[in-house]
Amino acid sequence: MSSSAVRLPVPRVPGAPGRLQDNPVPGHKRVLLAAPRGYCAGVDRAVVAVEKALERFGAPVYVRKQIVHNIHVVTELESKGAIFVEEVDEVPPGAHVVFSAHGVSPAVVEAASDRGLQAIDATCPLVTKVHREAVRFARDDYEILLIGHDGHEEVEGTAGEAPGHVTVVNSPAEADRVEVRDPTKVVWLSQTTLSVDETMETVRRLRARFPELADPPSDDICYATQNRQVAIKKIAADADLVIVVGSANSSNSVRLVEVALEHGARAAYRVDFAHQVQQEWLEGVETIGVTSGASVPEVLVREVLADLAGAGYADVQEVRTAEEDLMFSLPKELRDDRARGGRQRA
Repeated sequence: MSSSAVRLPVPRVPGAPGRLQDNPVPGHKRVLLAAPRGYCAGVDRAVVAVEKALERFGAPVYVRKQIVHNIHVVTELESKGAIFVEEVDEVPPGAHVVFSAHGVSPAVVEAASDRGLQAIDATCPLVTKVHREAVRFARDDYEILLIGHDGHEEVEGTAGEAPGHVTVVNSPAEADRVEVRDPTKVVWLSQTTLSVDETMETVRRLRARFPELADPPSDDICYATQNRQVAIKKIAADADLVIVVGSANSSNSVRLVEVALEHGARAAYRVDFAHQVQQEWLEGVETIGVTSGASVPEVLVREVLADLAGAGYADVQEVRTAEEDLMFSLPKELRDDRARGGRQRA
């Protein structure tokens, strides 16, 4: 995998001057900034969908679950008039409701319809692809081994497309224990935000037990998840410390911490905000790797970089391993300004 490193100017954003101390270290202090990082096309589409719905229909607009797994994004949208609910039965009849980027099951769609809700489906198109695969394999009476995390909204939505056909496999260890009805008619699918390496290890163990295990027609782990993992792998071996900006319920952000540690980082931590970076993490640290999950706006990364610059880490080198230019059109209910349907990362 080719990559390039480019020195960037120190970001100028409001911060907490002097919060982190500039303590001496044996060598040169620097930051390796992963690219790609932050917003992916599916997250961008979902966030813009809520914003456009508020502009078009006025507040409040209801959103089932968090539109994306990032506390800053949710708080910002709440300030604009979005109301987040756990289930559609909390939404007043006839109101507008947005389904999150993680997708919903047909049962949720039906429940919204029964309440007369005006539904806007902001499901990431890559998640929708997995839903369609589940429907197709269930129609052909395959047993579906869905690699993912029980309780995650995406897994619940995918499993709901094929009730009676899906068994969730949470880890490689579970692959050694799962049982199937017919080993000749079994297929694996996956949550889109998993660790690529761990997923492939789970598939390897499943195939060792079920040699006729079928593959999905195309890769289920999304391009953005893979790209962010490749970028942090490139940086991790050179990093004394890796800081991942992302929320605790963001699967892809949590995976980035794990990937960094697996690929050589001495330490790795996840933070929602710059003020959560701890002084003790910086002791003796020369090189810090910084990245962010696929639902994280760039402003949060820039705030981390500003705080680190105050601690002497002003040399920021962006390490780019891929280019991303994919954009998804808005949900059909919001699509009359298609040319401005997405936005570039700020």
